[in-house]
Amino acid sequence: MGVANLCKYNLAALLLHHQHKQHFVFCCCPSNGAVVPSRRSISWTAVCGFMLFALGLISLFTGHVASNLELYSQRLVKRAWFNKKDESHPAAIDIWKSRYSRFYYGCSERGPHFSSAVREGPSNGYLLIATSGGLNQQRTGITDAVVVARILNATLVVPELDHHSFWKDDSDFSDIFDVGWFISYLARDVTIVKRVPEKVMTSMEKPPYTMRVPRKSEPEYYLEQVLPILLRRWVLQLTKFDYRLSSELDEELQKLRCRVNYHALRFTKPIRNLGQKLVLRMRKMEKRFIAVHLRFEPDMLAFSGCYYGGGDKERYELGEIRKRWDTLPELSPDEERTRGKCPLTPHEVGLMLRALGFKNDTYLYVASGEIYGGEKTLQPLRELFPNFYTKEMLAGEELQPFLPYSSRLAAIDYIVCDESDVFVTNNNGNMAKILAGRRRYMGHKRTIRPNAKRLSALFMARDKMDWATFSRKVKSCQRGFMGEPEEVKPGRDFHEFPSACICKKPFNFSDVTSKENEYQISRRNPTVMESKDRYLSNSSNLEQQSSQKFREARLKDGHGSLIEDFDPDNPLSD
Repeated sequence: MGVANLCKYNLAALLLHHQHKQHFVFCCCPSNGAVVPSRRSISWTAVCGFMLFALGLISLFTGHVASNLELYSQRLVKRAWFNKKDESHPAAIDIWKSRYSRFYYGCSERGPHFSSAVREGPSNGYLLIATSGGLNQQRTGITDAVVVARILNATLVVPELDHHSFWKDDSDFSDIFDVGWFISYLARDVTIVKRVPEKVMTSMEKPPYTMRVPRKSEPEYYLEQVLPILLRRWVLQLTKFDYRLSSELDEELQKLRCRVNYHALRFTKPIRNLGQKLVLRMRKMEKRFIAVHLRFEPDMLAFSGCYYGGGDKERYELGEIRKRWDTLPELSPDEERTRGKCPLTPHEVGLMLRALGFKNDTYLYVASGEIYGGEKTLQPLRELFPNFYTKEMLAGEELQPFLPYSSRLAAIDYIVCDESDVFVTNNNGNMAKILAGRRRYMGHKRTIRPNAKRLSALFMARDKMDWATFSRKVKSCQRGFMGEPEEVKPGRDFHEFPSACICKKPFNFSDVTSKENEYQISRRNPTVMESKDRYLSNSSNLEQQSSQKFREARLKDGHGSLIEDFDPDNPLSD
């Protein structure tokens, strides 16, 4: 075959291979007729178009990830946090104790630049405080009073408790709190005296000036409006002192709040003794127990404006009670329940707990006053949890000296609820908030606050679904309302979320999962002696302990809404 014919043959082969999209063809060099392999020519326009297309896809993907980075990070965190195997089948969390609580601890030590208290003589005057409301509302007032005295460089006189509120309790500060401990514990922060010296009172030309400051006032208000009066009159009384200081203060003042609330305000020995006896009696029956704080008194229900299923009788009775308050607006019970403003009924509390996974043999301590409807109202809760106890059942005759005093009874309930493994509440009152904050500070003990807004719809539709579906939906509703450390929200009510006083140890989520088996083995409940020491230790021993050892001991013990908006003007606030 000649060279020309060979080249024609190769040209035909080239065309044939091109039609079949082959990558290599053979062609003949015209000079010597040699047959060599050659790569097909490529269209650079096509290559550039393909590259631009690929770059566009990459740009779209990276832009989507960047714009949703926070969302993806939250999903990853929640996946690890709640131990989800997949999104559709989340693994159950430990309903008794957070796996992450051991990585958080209360921290309220004074900073290096926090100056010592001004002594009584050189101070700017004497500050008298008249608190308002029930025990726990007054507790918030006392806490803020110490901080205000610090702001004003004033000498604080031991606060006066409210004897005229709905609760009708004539107990004085010294009847409920250990005055000596209160004064000595805070000696480095604020100078506190039991009363204004007699020589000061007799030298005054006028009686102490009395005023009421606006709610949630900033420190600047006290310096600009209150301090000049204090300097001029020397003795000043602030009345109805509850929620009169802003929730947002600088870190040192917030830590002072924590030192007052969680350390200085210690109950008297008789209250501590009986409260601790009830804790020990619960633990002798069962190592772990739940404390349920039920606010379901007739007055409280009437004030809420909600309907609880009692028919015309309930509407009439609560309506008559509601007439006691002239300024209450007309409310729609259905709207209030839809908005999550109604306290859960005892039955609803029981259903929520069973749906979360607490079994029928779980022990309950129920802290409550008079329950509207009496035993009939409590019966569904008793059926769900037969191991049902109250302070009246546990204390018997030992409770008699405290019966005339609602605040002292509330203090006993406070101790048992604080010491419980799980604390649950059906309301948004002061005790619920105060204890939620304390339990966070003391190591994030499990504290369940009902997501009332979402749960209300579930309770209304409960008969339309089987138990497994109801339980799954309740667990979904309650994520974020179980007292986990991540739920602390700076800027919210400080008494419930004391974020400035909670510190975190460095850790990775992998540290938790890798030590899960070890944690399950080592997890334990406070022993009888440890529980006893918490409230019965004397002042001298506690004073000798360093704050670091105090925190470590509390964490070793495993320490650690409710309806969203709380109305501090509610005269029934506990």
